[in-house]
Amino acid sequence: MTIVEQLADYAAGLRYEDLPPEVVRQAKRLIADSIGCALGGHASEPATIAQDMAATVTSTRPATVMVTGRRTSPDLAAFANGVMIRFLDFNDGYTSTGESGHPSDSIAAALAAAEIAGRSGKDLIAATVLAYEVFCRICDAADLKPLGWDHVTVGGIASAAAAAKLLGLEGRRLAEALNLAIAPNIALYQTRIGHVSMWKGCAYANASRNALFAALLAERGMTGPAPIFEGVGGYFKAVTRAPFALEALGGRGHPYKIMECSIKRFPLGQYSQTVVEAALEARARAGPDAAIEEVRIETCSTAVRLMAGDPDKWEPETRETADHSMPYTVAVALIHGEVADHHFGNEYLRDPDIRALARRVKVAATAEADSRMPEAMLCRLALLTKRGESIPATVEYHRGHWKNPMSDGEVEAKFRRLAATVLPSSSADRLLETLWHLESEDNAGALIGLAVAGAPTGR
Repeated sequence: MTIVEQLADYAAGLRYEDLPPEVVRQAKRLIADSIGCALGGHASEPATIAQDMAATVTSTRPATVMVTGRRTSPDLAAFANGVMIRFLDFNDGYTSTGESGHPSDSIAAALAAAEIAGRSGKDLIAATVLAYEVFCRICDAADLKPLGWDHVTVGGIASAAAAAKLLGLEGRRLAEALNLAIAPNIALYQTRIGHVSMWKGCAYANASRNALFAALLAERGMTGPAPIFEGVGGYFKAVTRAPFALEALGGRGHPYKIMECSIKRFPLGQYSQTVVEAALEARARAGPDAAIEEVRIETCSTAVRLMAGDPDKWEPETRETADHSMPYTVAVALIHGEVADHHFGNEYLRDPDIRALARRVKVAATAEADSRMPEAMLCRLALLTKRGESIPATVEYHRGHWKNPMSDGEVEAKFRRLAATVLPSSSADRLLETLWHLESEDNAGALIGLAVAGAPTGR
C-alpha cells in the first residue's frame, strides 16, 4: 500500500472499543490539558485576531469558538481554538530522533469536526489517539527541520486523519482528505527561528484549519493529487528528499504513541523543561539571594540548537522568542523562583537584571545528553556563585515527562490555574467532570459549550 492507503486503512479501523484503558485515560488527560491551555491563552493578541476573523463568518454548519461562544465556519473555529491552545507554549509535546512537535494542536481540528458531525466522547477519544499516532509515527520517520520544513507539515496530516474519521469518511474519501491536506500545506521552519513572530503559535492552528477544510472537501467528493508521498512530485521528492516507511501503528500488540507524549510543567519550549527544572533545584540549594557568577548548562544538541542556537535567543525581543530562549527562561527561574506566563511580558523582557544574568549563562551540548535522546532530555547544570561555590543539579525527566508523569491531580491543578482567567470554579468543576468522563458523553461538541465564559455551572 501507499503511505496514504496505509494511514486511511488504519484510521478507518481504529475503534474506541479496542483502546486499552491506559490509552483512554491518557487521551482524556491530554484533551483536558489542551483545553486548559486554550482557556489560559484566549486573551492573547494572536488569539484575539483569530477570534475576530472567526466572527466575520457565518455558516449553515457552524462550530463554536471557545471562551467567546461565537459560531463560525468549522475551519475558522479550528483555527481560533488552535491558536488559543498553542499560544502559551504550554500544551504537550513529543520528541523523537526525527521530528518533534505538539500533537495536541490537532485537538482543535478534532473538536470542530466532532461538534459538526455530532460525534460522541468515545469518537473524540479515538480520533485524538489517531492524530497522535499519525503525528508521532511520521515524526519518527523523518527529520524535517534540517531540510527547512516545520513540524506543522506533519501536524496537518494528523489533523486531517482525525477530522476525516470524525466526519465519517471511509475508503477513498478518507484517503482523498489526506491527499487534499498534504499537497497545498507545506510549512517553512523559519516560523521558529530568528526573530520569532506571532505566527509561531498560529502555524499548527492553520494546518488544522486547512486539514478540516480538506476533509470537508473530500466529504463532498473532491479528489486530490496521488500518490502524494511516492509520486514524482510528491512528499518524498520535495519535502523529505528520501522515502520512508511507517513502522507498525498502535494496536494489535504495538504501543500507542500517545503514551510517549509529555505534559509541560512550564509555559516554554519543551527542550528547556529539564533545564528550567534544574535551575530551580539549584536555586533552592543555593538560596534565593545567592550572588550568581555564572550558570553552566550541559544538555543535548537539539536543545542547544533550538533554544540557544541563534542570536535572537540571547536577546529576545518578543514573547515568542523568549519562551524558546534557554538563557532567558533560566535567568527568570533563578531570579524569580518560577517561570509563569506573565514572565514573558515587556516588564520582564526589558528587565536589565534578567538580561544581565542571561548573558552569564553558558550552554554546551554533550555526547552523554545526545546519547539519551529522545527518551530523555538530560540536563546537567552548575550554578557558580561569587563566593566560589559550584551548586549542581541534574534532571533527566522533568515533571510531566512521560517517564515522570504528572498525577491526575497535578493535571487538574494546572487546568484550574489556566481556567481561572475565564471560568468561575463551579464552571471549571463541571468542565473537568465532563472531561474525566468523556467516554460517557453522547455529544462531544458539548465540551466547547462548557468552555465558554458564562457557561452553565450545573447539570
